[in-house]
Amino acid sequence: MRNAIVGQSGGPTSAVNATLSGVIKACAKSEKIDKLYGMKNGIEGLLLGEVVDLSYLYGDEKGLSHLENTPASALGSCRKRLPSLDCDTSVYDKLLDILKEYKIGYFFYIGGNDSMDTVKKLNEYVNKKGVSLVVVGIPKTIDNDLVITDHTPGYGSASKFISTTIKEIACDCSVYRVNAVTIVELMGRDAGWLTAASAVPKHFCGLGADLIYLPEVPFYEDKFIDDVKKALTKRPYVVVAVSEGVKYENGEYVGAGKQSGATDAFGHKYLAGTAKQLEALVKEQIGCKVRSVELNLPQRCSAHILSNTDIEESIGIGAYAVRLAENGQGGKMATMVRTEGEYKIEYSYTDASQVANKVKLVPRRFINEEGNNVTEECINYIAPLIMGERKIEYENGMPVHFRIG
Repeated sequence: MRNAIVGQSGGPTSAVNATLSGVIKACAKSEKIDKLYGMKNGIEGLLLGEVVDLSYLYGDEKGLSHLENTPASALGSCRKRLPSLDCDTSVYDKLLDILKEYKIGYFFYIGGNDSMDTVKKLNEYVNKKGVSLVVVGIPKTIDNDLVITDHTPGYGSASKFISTTIKEIACDCSVYRVNAVTIVELMGRDAGWLTAASAVPKHFCGLGADLIYLPEVPFYEDKFIDDVKKALTKRPYVVVAVSEGVKYENGEYVGAGKQSGATDAFGHKYLAGTAKQLEALVKEQIGCKVRSVELNLPQRCSAHILSNTDIEESIGIGAYAVRLAENGQGGKMATMVRTEGEYKIEYSYTDASQVANKVKLVPRRFINEEGNNVTEECINYIAPLIMGERKIEYENGMPVHFRIG
């Protein structure tokens, strides 16, 4: 038997620890894996030798249950890009030395498309060196922008939070007769999956976002103002949901004037300020009461309103990744496939190289012709992912969360 190691990378989600729990549970039952170690702060921490033994959690059902309901990355995270294999490979040799020290035969990395770049490169290097190490990627991101997999762990819970919050905002806005516009900014640099979730409450409850703008279609200020004016003729309050990454036809971000221009290790710009920009536009062009709301981090860390479907699938895909590794499927990423008929998913896999650094956009058929809302097909895609509630344990009025120590 050989040991395994698991790490979490990229932006946290409220379901990434459920995937970790799935890995732990499957390793505990494995006949090929002895100890399971965790990387502190992903590949970055591993390079510093920061490793924790997770085997103490084998069989701890209560602890793992708390872990599954805990937001953020329990092992910590990072946004470190490994160098090209055509450059200096000393970092890879250092990684292999550390993994050899812990007798690691199985390597699991939970993350998004940038994290799959790490899986792809490390797998290519171990194959080149003839090292016996099975490298497997496990998907994670609230952005739902990984190609091939039907959806990503974390997206369902983020969508549940967004749908609920948008409904509550609409409830609040509906109490006055005075004309008012509320603009809600949601995460989504290139893909509008999160913002699309704001359509769910109005579809099912009649109360939610009236106008929805995604990065997949160009944004026109004149049309936006016309859309808002038309909506105000139907009732005095209008709720607008907009992705942080909406762009003008020339490719410039709508909120560019209010952004820092800073980027992360993968060259992604830090975005914010779109709602503020549109608030000023409405104030200038329409002159009614207007406010902007940026949901920001709560979209990915609101574990008090988890989707049970999301968490159960996250646990399942973590366990499935362990089975992939046991079968020697190195360089793969576990995926979810939606079957025909009543909602159900099956686990499968693809080459991590097919996912790394790619982005799955909201398809045009999911967006209405006017470009200011989504279609029923889009809502039917999202709706099953937010279903079910978790049983949350509380102490002193606060939810119980788990810390790896």
